[in-house]
Amino acid sequence: MTTRIRTVRFLSVALFILLMSACAAQQRAYSPQDQTPYSRQKPGQKPYTVAGKRYEPLSSHEGFVQEGIASSYGRDFHGRKTSSGEPFDMNAMTAAHKTLPLGVYVNVRHKRSGREIIVRINDRGPFVRERIIDLSEGAARQLEMLQEGVAAVTVTALGYKIDHTSGEAQYRAPVSYDNGRFALQVAALKNKANAHRYADELRRKYGAADVQEAIVAGITFHRVRLGHYSSLRAAQSAQATFDDKGFPGNFIVALD
Repeated sequence: MTTRIRTVRFLSVALFILLMSACAAQQRAYSPQDQTPYSRQKPGQKPYTVAGKRYEPLSSHEGFVQEGIASSYGRDFHGRKTSSGEPFDMNAMTAAHKTLPLGVYVNVRHKRSGREIIVRINDRGPFVRERIIDLSEGAARQLEMLQEGVAAVTVTALGYKIDHTSGEAQYRAPVSYDNGRFALQVAALKNKANAHRYADELRRKYGAADVQEAIVAGITFHRVRLGHYSSLRAAQSAQATFDDKGFPGNFIVALD
């Protein structure tokens, strides 16, 4: 009986991981307002497939919607400085995102349950390609995903919050979700010398690379980043190119 229970548990976990991987493969960013047929889109806007993965560049500056996997972070980071400069509060309704402007509010919808929350982006991450947003523990609790650990979600950018005396929440979208400073993260190494040696090699070969130091769960990592791009669309095109050049794990990050 014990062996049978263990087998059932193993199969359940394996099925969950398979489903999450399938959802991650569908990760994409696009504009909800744009309904232009692919045949009429400009060449740089058409969806493309590299190494079996499909990418859909932002087709306008009017909005940002992304589908993929959400995770959460909490006690290990509580009180530490976020990318916005404020201390991380594991109970606040905040989140980390790789590319959205800091200070922007987003709606996060749990695709299985339909439950929705609104959080403010105040940090960078998650630094895993398959995951698109890292919710604070408090936000993950509100979304009812703490027990499962990760969840398939849809992230819709709302914009910067505007305070009104009526108390009704209103948001002002940035001029563009496409403009900014972006790079591709291609590695995260514990050894500082190796990270800088790798960055020097990439710089000689591709022209731009640097190293950013980060502490995760008490361990120092040296993140190697490649290229400098002035638009998210350009970074997405570069991501596909470098996928094909032997950097299958690379992902886009904002350079704040």
